[in-house]
Amino acid sequence: MAALRQLGAVLGAVVAAVGSVLFIAWRWHFCNRTRRGRYQLHYLPLQQKDSYDRQVLVLGLDGAGKSSILHYLTTNTVKERPEPTHGFNSLCVNTEGFKIDLLEIGGSPNLRTYWNLYLSRPRVLLFVVDSADSKRFPLVRHELHQLLAEQPELALIVLAHKQDQNDAFSACQMHKELALDRVQRKRKFAILATSLTQHGMGAAKSIQDLRALLVEFLL
Repeated sequence: MAALRQLGAVLGAVVAAVGSVLFIAWRWHFCNRTRRGRYQLHYLPLQQKDSYDRQVLVLGLDGAGKSSILHYLTTNTVKERPEPTHGFNSLCVNTEGFKIDLLEIGGSPNLRTYWNLYLSRPRVLLFVVDSADSKRFPLVRHELHQLLAEQPELALIVLAHKQDQNDAFSACQMHKELALDRVQRKRKFAILATSLTQHGMGAAKSIQDLRALLVEFLL
């Protein structure tokens, strides 16, 4: 009976993962719909064809802080109780002249296996790293290098996140730890230090810099 329960749990996880990925594909294709926050859907007029070039894929290991960054980017407020993204999170950011469509895919092991399926469409890869979690730097480096090997010209922005932590590595240190010199050739590249605290201290400047970078990379 225990074996059957374990098998049922595994099959359930597989079905859930496949269902999430299929829905991600549907949502990413029909990008006239945008998501504000995590639960509320808004329906927008059909975008012009050239707006499909304003898409950003947001990736990073689980717990890196992807959802919190996107929440602040959209609302200018710090999320009090961040929750892990078990499937996807999508939203649209208004800038001067155009809208930026962002799609975040969760960073759990089962979802990381699907990351490479979504590399061909976006113009920019925004990769978030917990700069205080040095034990996982080798895993981060492996996942990032593996992704970029498939898209040698995809623009890349790396966020060295959680700079407010005492043991956080600086952006320069993260550049070395992740061996980014090996992957930044032949592509637009930037690394940016970011942090978000409950009181929003330091958040405004780093997220403002991120917004400006995204606009620059997508022009």
